[in-house]
Amino acid sequence: MSNNNQLTPLFEELKKVLEGKIDDDTLMKEVKKYVEDYGIDVDRAKRAIIKKYDTDATSSFVTADSIVKKIDALKGSEMNIDVIVKAIYVDKKEVNIRGTKKIIISGILGDETGTCPFTIWEGESVDLIKGETYHFKNAYTKMWNERVQINLGTRGKIEKADSTVDVPERTIPTSESREIKIGDIKEGVGNITVTGRIISTETRNINVKGESKVVYAGIIADDSGKIQYSAWNDYSLKDGETICVKNAYVRAWRGIPQLNMGDRCEVSRVTDNFGQIQEVTSKKTISDIVKIGGALDVAVFGTVVDLRTGSGLIKRCPQCNRSILNDECSAHGKIEPVFDLRMKLIVDDGTGALSAVVNRSDTEKLTGITLAAAEELAKAQSDMDSVSREIAQMIIMKRITIKGNVMSDDYGPMMIVKEASIDDVDVVTEAKKLYEEMEGAL
Repeated sequence: MSNNNQLTPLFEELKKVLEGKIDDDTLMKEVKKYVEDYGIDVDRAKRAIIKKYDTDATSSFVTADSIVKKIDALKGSEMNIDVIVKAIYVDKKEVNIRGTKKIIISGILGDETGTCPFTIWEGESVDLIKGETYHFKNAYTKMWNERVQINLGTRGKIEKADSTVDVPERTIPTSESREIKIGDIKEGVGNITVTGRIISTETRNINVKGESKVVYAGIIADDSGKIQYSAWNDYSLKDGETICVKNAYVRAWRGIPQLNMGDRCEVSRVTDNFGQIQEVTSKKTISDIVKIGGALDVAVFGTVVDLRTGSGLIKRCPQCNRSILNDECSAHGKIEPVFDLRMKLIVDDGTGALSAVVNRSDTEKLTGITLAAAEELAKAQSDMDSVSREIAQMIIMKRITIKGNVMSDDYGPMMIVKEASIDDVDVVTEAKKLYEEMEGAL
């Protein structure tokens, strides 16, 4: 949990960037909401607040004159720095970010003091050559998997350096693979060894840079969790068998880590003692999920603290199922909508908060309000919002368990709920437990 002293630098930086577009009290409330209530990291909170209040902030986010730093001096929180580095490893590829394809460049940079992973998020017109020295200008850093990472966004610039950089051989990363449980896997982790049981398999044909390729994908699990995997070679994986995967790496889709088996990967068949894991849903705290970035098939136990706009009786396009306003679909134009029922909850478990989208079936189960009853209520009061107000009275401050996949973006973690239930709370027992904990802490 942050305090005001920790939030002040972020507040002051945003105040300069937004330049009067938000008053000080509101800005501090927003900072506390994103960092303390939602539990998201400072960088993502910063981007979300700027996006919310400075809609034309495409090039004005420059917080200070940049300074040149060596890699060993980077802290993972710099917003505007220059580094002169040698490209040790370069990988240019196309990725899909929130439905938009773009070219990024990632790899390893080095100087006389050490090495560091990097990502250039606008790599379309950039060509880095392995072994050459470059001047990265207006870069920013963040911590990822306990390592500093250099990032270059839209305000960054790369120039070929006049000087050269010698990277000591001892600083170039080794290829030693480390064992890790599936429940501990985070985005960006590389060169890992994972033992898990194959839960499902599928084969997909995809197009990579104009070339047709086959991807062998599915779900793999151990006694700590589940994860999606993708293999670029046919290892003849079968449902139910347990494998040990060496030299795998991790990428994420919308915050959900995915295990990748590349050309360097080694796969062997082993035995396990996991027991029955196919139907097991891992219990996670929201804090744990935020640290990982997302999660597949997890259960969260918490309290509903808010019902967001967009809940209750809504209209959808009958062709694409998008939620719509004014009977007009962004893809299909003017349509005859169909009604649906849903809840968009904010759930807090004491370690953090997440958004949760609950479908019609579970909304009806948790509130007792059916879709037909909701339509009748809205018709009787000539007000669709009357349904969400009725639901809010029933659901806010209830303790619930929700299960599903958790994705992350600039607004924090969000679960698409597959199953939800109200948890009965024994108030007397809980009060005694809290009293004992407080007494023990004195």
